[in-house]
Amino acid sequence: QVQLAESGGGLVQAGGSLTLSCAVSGRTFRNYAMGWFRQAPGKERELVAGITWSGGTISYADSVKGRFTISRDYAKNTVYLQMNSLKPEDTAVYYCVADRSSSGLRTQGSIDYWGQGTQVTVSS
Repeated sequence: QVQLAESGGGLVQAGGSLTLSCAVSGRTFRNYAMGWFRQAPGKERELVAGITWSGGTISYADSVKGRFTISRDYAKNTVYLQMNSLKPEDTAVYYCVADRSSSGLRTQGSIDYWGQGTQVTVSS
């Protein structure tokens, strides 16, 4: 079993920055592809960023490219999402995920573990 503990959400003005953290416990962190999804009110949940177990392949949603950066720290068993130049449309609940996949995150319905989510609110 894997436990994911997200932190770092909050309220920020447009143009500001936040860093989300997701601490992983319970299994070998290195074996999991990691990522962040988000869900805004009335919208479908969407993939924001993903990183393979090796860190060699990283992907981003087009809407966040150039503004968000995903990274992972193997020593701390933690994955981060650095969010810069935030916009009101980035307002959502952000979920950390872990997937035992050697080729990156699978589809939402197949992902092994989800965090509880952390709220990010960007005011205009």
